[in-house]
Parts: sequence; C-alpha cells; structure tokens
Amino acid sequence: MKEKIIAYNAQFHQVTKSPYGKGDEIGMLNLIDGKSRSAIMSRADPSKVFDLSVDHFVGMPGWFGAGDQPYQIWMTHTPAGEIVDNSMGVTLEANQLISYSGDSISMYTHCGTHIDTFNHFGYNGQIFNEFSAETHLGSRAWDKCGAEKHPPIFARGILLDVAGLHGVATLPPSHAIGEADLKACLAKQDVKLLPGDVVLIHTGQMKLWPSMAFVANTPGLNREGAEFLAKHGAIMIGADNLTLEQTPSAHELNFFPVHTYLLAEAGVPILEMAYLDELVSEQVWEFAFFGACIKLRGATGAPMRPVAMPLAH
Repeated sequence: MKEKIIAYNAQFHQVTKSPYGKGDEIGMLNLIDGKSRSAIMSRADPSKVFDLSVDHFVGMPGWFGAGDQPYQIWMTHTPAGEIVDNSMGVTLEANQLISYSGDSISMYTHCGTHIDTFNHFGYNGQIFNEFSAETHLGSRAWDKCGAEKHPPIFARGILLDVAGLHGVATLPPSHAIGEADLKACLAKQDVKLLPGDVVLIHTGQMKLWPSMAFVANTPGLNREGAEFLAKHGAIMIGADNLTLEQTPSAHELNFFPVHTYLLAEAGVPILEMAYLDELVSEQVWEFAFFGACIKLRGATGAPMRPVAMPLAH
C-alpha cells in the first residue's frame, strides 16, 4: 500500500517532485485505493443521484480568452442526405428503410464540466513531478500526465456553500475565496475536511448559466484558499464557475496562480463548471462522489460527468 501523504513539500512557483516516485502522474489521486473506495461506496445511498455536469451545446459559455474554439456539432449523415449521397453504397430501398444519422463534434478540451490535468499548467517549461516540455511534449500532445492516466474517482465529497455563507445567490464578481471563507463554511455546515476528500465550492455562478456573463470576472479561490484545502488533503478541488479561481488574477505576474499552485506544486487536479445547485438546494454537504473523465491521451483536460450520492444515515 502506498504511503498516505497529504501535503507535498511545495516551493513557491516551482514544480514539485512527487513523493510517490519519479514516474507518478496522478499526484493526490494516489490517496484513492480499494479500502477508500469500499468505505465511501458502502455509505452511499443510491436512491438519489445528483448529476453534476452541464450539457454541451452550440453557443454555450466557455473559455475563449486565449482564442480557443467554442463547442460545435454538425451532422455527418442524415436520413434524407443518405438517399442522395449513399455513403454506405447500398440500394435506394435500403437507404429509404434505414434512417441513418451521425454527427461529429469539435471543442476545446476544457469545455463544459471537465477536469484539468497536470500538464495544463506548470513553471518554466516543466509540469508536475519535473516532467519537461523538452523531453515529454511532442508535436501533438504530452506523453506525461494526460487525461488517460486519471483513474475513476470514487471518494468522499464535500460541498462548501460560500455563496450561502454570505447570504447571496451568487458571489460578487471577482470575490476571492480564501481560508477564512472556507473555515467559516466548514463550521456553519458542521462538516469536516478529511484527507482524501473531493472538495466542491458553490459560488452561485451557475445562476448566470448559460449567459455569457458566466465567463466574466469570476468569483473563486485565491491561492491562500487553495493552499488551505490542499494542505488538508483534498485530492481534487472543483467549483461551479469557469475557472475555479478568482479572475482577474490579483497576482501581478501569474495570471492563474491557483491553477499553477494546484497542478504544478500541490499535485491536485481541478474540476470546473460543475453543476452544484441541486446539492445546495437540498443541503447535501457530504456525499459519495464518482467521476471518470474521457481518456483523451495526453490531453490537458477532458470532459467528465461527475455524480454525487447522499450518504445513508
């Protein structure tokens, strides 16, 4: 069994060498094992399942700040079109009988509800565990820390309702969520943060979905808040906003200080654009979390459809 390490010896603006070995590509997800999976699944109440993902659709909000493409879907085969094109090389009668439809999609890998992997952000040409772009980045993708390396995540999840703490439906633009907010939420909700937890943060930003107002000046974690959660053993941190973290950045040089800290220093993957409103409305603060991302080899992010089940009393 791997040693349970809950806080890495991270150094400011430097990538961390993983305590799980020079080949490690999953960081704090190493805390998941058969014992921890069995423990949380034995407590799950499957009579109610909360879907924590959003739909993908043309015109959906997303990260377009660096020129990445929005979500697109188009038909590649339609019943009427097949009668004209006959792409399958069959008879007219067969095409009239068999109504064939097919489609393709194009999108940024950080579109909709998704995970951020460790090769998404780093420092000085390196990513988590000192993998370098010079050695591990090819013409198409990284060969280290891609989405295909992420195991399915079965873990205890906790929800911190920061918007509710402040008595608002949606936090003000660019509100910074630091240690004080997080501690106050834990106390108000009578929830303990334990090593191995998935931590989800409710900012109320989904109240703006699917308006493009969703993407601007997001309230979210600052580095202080991220450090508090990581050093208490969070294995993944997510939120209902575009970027997890406060935007615009309060750091003069680092435009994504929480991303770089969690991914490159702390070894904690990120979940973004999670739909948390139903959990909040039913005050489900503790739950069994399950999420598995699409195994896109080498990708810096991948869609995930996470679900939560309340815990049986």
